[in-house]
Amino acid sequence: MKLTEKEVRYVANLANLRLTEEEIARMVHDLGGILEQMDRLSEIDTGAVAPMAQVLFEAEETATLRPDVERAPIGDKLAVANAAISGNGYFKVPRVIER
Repeated sequence: MKLTEKEVRYVANLANLRLTEEEIARMVHDLGGILEQMDRLSEIDTGAVAPMAQVLFEAEETATLRPDVERAPIGDKLAVANAAISGNGYFKVPRVIER
């Protein structure tokens, strides 16, 4: 799949990025290479491979999973205790998108 400069500019705009002409050219090349690799991967026949949701070690059936232990919630006050700015139990952050 060939990625165009127009598509890179469109995605950069969606992400609110201001890219230079040099960065746009590099992204066309780099992202185009990534998409080519994805196209190559999609050509691989995986019909005989069973779907899996979790990779497990052979040692035990659930060797990679921690025990599911019920815990009390930490609550609003403790959750925002180290926040730079908070109010009404919420984190407050500066506005980053000005549109």
